[in-house]
Amino acid sequence: MKEPFKWDHYSDQPALLQDKKYKKLMRKKELFSIAKTFFTALLVLPLSLFFIPYVKRKKINSKDFFCLGVDFQREPTLSLQAIDELKVQHILTRIKLWELDQLNDLKTFLKKTTNKKVTLKILQDRENIEDLELFEKNLRTIFTQLDGLVDIFEIGSTINRSKWGFFSVSEYNSFYKVAYDLQQKEFPKFHLIGSGVIDFEFHFTAHTLFNFSKHRFDGVSSLLYVDRRGAPENSQMGFNLSDKIAWLSTLTWLSPKSKNEVHITETNWPLSGTAPYAPTSEYECIDEKSYADFMVRYYLLAFASQQINSVSWHQLIARGYGLIDNIDAMNYRPAYNTYKFMLENLLESQFLRLDIKRDYYIFQCLVNDKLLQIHWSMHDTHLKNEEHYTVFSRDGEKIEDRDIPIGSSPVYIYINKAVSEKVNCL
Repeated sequence: MKEPFKWDHYSDQPALLQDKKYKKLMRKKELFSIAKTFFTALLVLPLSLFFIPYVKRKKINSKDFFCLGVDFQREPTLSLQAIDELKVQHILTRIKLWELDQLNDLKTFLKKTTNKKVTLKILQDRENIEDLELFEKNLRTIFTQLDGLVDIFEIGSTINRSKWGFFSVSEYNSFYKVAYDLQQKEFPKFHLIGSGVIDFEFHFTAHTLFNFSKHRFDGVSSLLYVDRRGAPENSQMGFNLSDKIAWLSTLTWLSPKSKNEVHITETNWPLSGTAPYAPTSEYECIDEKSYADFMVRYYLLAFASQQINSVSWHQLIARGYGLIDNIDAMNYRPAYNTYKFMLENLLESQFLRLDIKRDYYIFQCLVNDKLLQIHWSMHDTHLKNEEHYTVFSRDGEKIEDRDIPIGSSPVYIYINKAVSEKVNCL
């Protein structure tokens, strides 16, 4: 990346900006845009809160919903094997604008995934933000080379963190408009999403969706991390994951600049003891069991909302946060099998309902006309194992004990045919 921006190859993200004088200068330059973000949020966010109950659920395609982030440069042969083994149908990969010499390698990789839906996240650098003619040239090269290989292009990422190159929403809007204009003129069939705001900072999202810039999104992208709050059910300023999703969906629904389509293009939890590869401090890191538990529960809560088109887990191979650790040897973490079993059961599922009572959760769906319930609880308890139950642990081990332990690890319970038919008739 162009100085003073540097890439941290351990955590696979930009390093913190050390030049405080430069950061202060750039923020001063963008004061007018920062003020617009503040006043837009002051108007839009309270209004959108009012409309949350009126947003209708969509019918979410489960095959598209479960998405997995894959680095095409990291163990590409193993990555392709794992994609097939997991049977994931939707993948997300990234291309850096300062590494377009890798475009042919990406193209070769994507040609081997033609039976998958592909989202490509285009990562910006300061040079392309400042020189929009260069960005248009680079983007045309990407679009031309990958035509027919990519289903969704995410333009930019993490726009509310200065280390990623943007110092204001206005800078991002100008950046995205280059992609939008190019799409309209030369690539009308392409599907563009943005703006890639990270965390629960919807004031930035509001400014990208409510402004006078002449651009539109085919869908809204968000890096909706909740890792700093621990479990996905935990709240932040009174909002848990489900509440945040409802609010984000409402902003998208109200905006004149976007179709009613939302993609969570990055989320995970950092793993304890993996510094410097973990992208956050040890305080936010969790153990491998909690990582697998939280992952499933995040997916279930997002799927139950029926307002999110896809959730991309970040990612397949990474020392600090991946399903596979590749530093010393190929170490398949417990979450790998967790992800695999989740897809085996939910990839072709039809969501029915989510019941929550005293921190006890029951997710219900139909799988090949069979009723599947997934139970978990914030407090350890037990459930009687009935004759008409077929029960599996979080990772697919059959449970035949008289009492089923219910706790932080989700438990899959299939109900027999007769009971399923009764439920279908209700």
